[in-house]
Amino acid sequence: MGCGNVFFTLIITFSAALITYNIIISANASLKQDFPGNSNPSKLTVDPIIKMPSDSPKKTKRLFHTAVTSSDSIYNTWQCRVMYYWFNKHKHKPNSDMGGFTRILHSGKSDRFMDEIPTFVANPLPDGVDQGYIVLNRPWAFVQWLQQANIEEDYIFMSEPDHLLVKPIPNLSIDGLAAAYPFFYIDPKKYETILRKFFPEEKGPITNIDPIGNSPVIVGKEALKKIAPTWMNVSLEMKKDPEADKAFGWVLEMYAYAVASAFHGVGNILYEEFMIQPPWSTTIGKSYIIHYTYGCDYDLQVVFLYEQVVGPYLVFLRGIIILINIGGVCYSG
Repeated sequence: MGCGNVFFTLIITFSAALITYNIIISANASLKQDFPGNSNPSKLTVDPIIKMPSDSPKKTKRLFHTAVTSSDSIYNTWQCRVMYYWFNKHKHKPNSDMGGFTRILHSGKSDRFMDEIPTFVANPLPDGVDQGYIVLNRPWAFVQWLQQANIEEDYIFMSEPDHLLVKPIPNLSIDGLAAAYPFFYIDPKKYETILRKFFPEEKGPITNIDPIGNSPVIVGKEALKKIAPTWMNVSLEMKKDPEADKAFGWVLEMYAYAVASAFHGVGNILYEEFMIQPPWSTTIGKSYIIHYTYGCDYDLQVVFLYEQVVGPYLVFLRGIIILINIGGVCYSG
């Protein structure tokens, strides 16, 4: 019992001394309030493991280059001047991914608007090749431009002279998919038999061909470099094919682009709000472009005729021609 009391006394004495020592040390030590490994709390900006929300990377702009093909006609030139004016109006506004601009002039020679509008001069097709269908020069002009021009942007926005830009355009393409407008009159399924001449079954179902033309389209530059030569060749082959030429008519080159895009596996996100087409569209809404191309028929009270093909008055937008139809005789102005 005596030994036990001595041991117990020693334990009590040692514990009391240890507690006293800790109290003395704690009273004289400064209390640090920073995180481990950081001696200066004022420099704390990032958690050692998880970044703070303020350090999240900013969204990088994906600029696209706007390209417009044009002939040297007075009307096409006027359209390009108007379009370039509105392009500059919207280029630097918020939500814009609009980079450079090029008018691809496929007349083979420069004109007096070269200093006003950034222009690349492309050679037209040899005489007789287009068979009177001047639009065949468009894919050939794009092939030349893509091969010869220094294009800084990684994306191309293919537009047309009769496009009015009404607001800044963001890059609508996503994850390798191009962005395109779906045309109600481009119907690959309806013409599957004809299209199989240019898009063989081993390339996939006919539904791989989207109901688009080449414009308006925002597509990756490298993808377009692959598409453009095929687009040109398919356009020429379709024009030579009597069945295809008859079936597709003035939209033949649009079908050719849709085929070429599918041929190279470039899918498209279809944006119905990409543009509007008066007179069938009556409000701008969320659209970025007004496409003015259709002729408009009016009655004698100047009321637009939606159903009739020919009215007393016709405003033909492609040539700024006003026709007055009186008793079957048309007078132009």
